[in-house]
Amino acid sequence: MATTRTEFNGFFPRLLDDVLTELPSFGATSEMTARIKELFTYNVEGGKMNRGMSVVDTVKIVRGESELPEDINTQAMVLGWAVEWLQAFFLVADDIMDESPTRRGQPAWYRRKDVGILAINDSFLIESAIYRLLKKYFRSEPYYVDLLELFHETSYQTELGQMVDLLTAPENDINLDRFSIQKHAYIVEYKTAYYSFYLPVALALLMTGTPADSPTLQVAKDILIPLGVYFQVQDDYLDCYGDPEFIGKIGTDIEDNKCSWLVVQALDRVTPAQRQVLNDNYGRKAPAEHALRVKQLYKDLDIEGVYRAYEDAAIADLQDKIGKVDESAVPRAVFTAFLNKVAKRTK
Repeated sequence: MATTRTEFNGFFPRLLDDVLTELPSFGATSEMTARIKELFTYNVEGGKMNRGMSVVDTVKIVRGESELPEDINTQAMVLGWAVEWLQAFFLVADDIMDESPTRRGQPAWYRRKDVGILAINDSFLIESAIYRLLKKYFRSEPYYVDLLELFHETSYQTELGQMVDLLTAPENDINLDRFSIQKHAYIVEYKTAYYSFYLPVALALLMTGTPADSPTLQVAKDILIPLGVYFQVQDDYLDCYGDPEFIGKIGTDIEDNKCSWLVVQALDRVTPAQRQVLNDNYGRKAPAEHALRVKQLYKDLDIEGVYRAYEDAAIADLQDKIGKVDESAVPRAVFTAFLNKVAKRTK
């Protein structure tokens, strides 16, 4: 039933055209239209597309169809791409705040000479396009307002998570007293889990007839938010212990002063002497010995073993929750599909 990336990507030009063709009604010049086309093409396309494709795949699972009717497929694709537009909005803004040099193998949008600080307004334009598409394809649907509220709430949740992340580890201000297990849990739940895991499934459930006030959506949230947290903890672990050839990058969470799962677990276990080692070495970009000392401390504390125990417990808990799902409300395969992609992954 899985949607291929080729199928999903093939739908993007249609939606791009939808947005561009209505611009003249807003007084847009050809120069404005060309720039917005470049903005969307540069930032919305090019990712892994897992969030967006998950919307389409969930609709297929709920309906029990490997191929959707054309009208249903169109709506599922629109919602999938709306999630990708939301992701692009977050990333353009996030790269400015983090001063990131690159994104998806190319210069971050704000780093381009023809963009700079204009990227702030560009991020707003990306977000606004979501609501143009929802209006075009769902305005007459009874769940239209539910879609709008879900996107607005998810954006708010993600922005709250981003705020706590930025306040916990501000640029060039290293203070491990700000870090805690509780803060890390809040950041990963609000900054990642809601929009990456819950949003795609909730959209698919709304589209396939689940009322917004249905207990089924709460059941989905109770599974997908912990699953999203587990996914982000995995990311933190792989940043330190993953094989760069598999994960596609060399991890820099230690050097970048990230409020990572590994460091908050270490802070919860250190002796005063070990805490001083962290204070002296965490968040230092150079020389490389600083990161190596932190990694040695992780080894001394057996943080890798702590992670393995966490992972086994998280998977067991998720399997238990999935096993209790009432299949008359939603197929368990909706959740097992996500868990199978995430459990014990190495990249």
